[in-house]
Amino acid sequence: MRAIFVDCTEELARVIDNSQLSVPKTIHVNHGSPSEAELIELCAQAEVVLVEHTVITSTVLDFCPSIRAIIFMGTGAGTYVDLADAASRGVEVYTIPGYGDQSVAEHAFALMFSAARRIAEMDRIIRTGVWSPLGGLQLAGQKLAIVGLGGIGTCMADLAIAIGMDVAAWNRTPRQHPKFVADLDEALRDASVVSLHLSLNSETVDILDARRLSLPAKGFILVNTARAALIDEVAMLRLLNEGQIGHAALDVFPEEPLPAASPYPSMNNVTLTAHAAYMTEAAYEELWLRTIKTFGTLHVPLAEVL
Repeated sequence: MRAIFVDCTEELARVIDNSQLSVPKTIHVNHGSPSEAELIELCAQAEVVLVEHTVITSTVLDFCPSIRAIIFMGTGAGTYVDLADAASRGVEVYTIPGYGDQSVAEHAFALMFSAARRIAEMDRIIRTGVWSPLGGLQLAGQKLAIVGLGGIGTCMADLAIAIGMDVAAWNRTPRQHPKFVADLDEALRDASVVSLHLSLNSETVDILDARRLSLPAKGFILVNTARAALIDEVAMLRLLNEGQIGHAALDVFPEEPLPAASPYPSMNNVTLTAHAAYMTEAAYEELWLRTIKTFGTLHVPLAEVL
């Protein structure tokens, strides 16, 4: 089986090396973030493509008809691969769920704390030579609305309950969790913090529109470690300027890396991280182990080589 891992990061490579994790001889590992042209060259003879953060365009699939399977090393595959187009070509797309639930939840928790206590803002001010203590929000007793109660959302709920927050957690399908709320509007209403942990698809695009962003308490904290397109960005920016959203703590964006024209870096009421919520050694190790396990189950031409 001709397989290529197209975009191994330095962090993942370091974990594989330090933990002495096995790499099947049938997988060629490419390090870095290849361009579309480089992807076409890399995948020209590949039957299986492993991808961690690079978009596999229809053009790549046009020029690389040998591809029969794509393993997206995460859960939001639709952001990186046109799933309908892949299916029409007979290309199977696999995902790796659950590997970083705790890591992502902890990152969302850190963003919530940073926003509540204005940590990033004070850090920036102090670095300019100005000493300006800023007040913040005590989270114990505050309502946290969790949008999406899968593995990550459940971890987030449990962390929040542990510090005394009032959790209302919504999911599109019912969950056997004591904090599950069946109605999204009810979960959002009067919340001091809203945290997104939902997959992106045609039904969830802009699920937090202007109307729903107006339901939480004025000045609420919005945390997003899921996908940018879950939120109506135009409405979010307007409500940040108007004060309905007091602070947005974001790990995901419509375009990554941020373009020069992005409004976020100049805004004091946002905290930004570089799509890094899943990036811990524990999560990377589990990601690789689950990826290799998935790779070992594939049934594509020449699978007997494994």
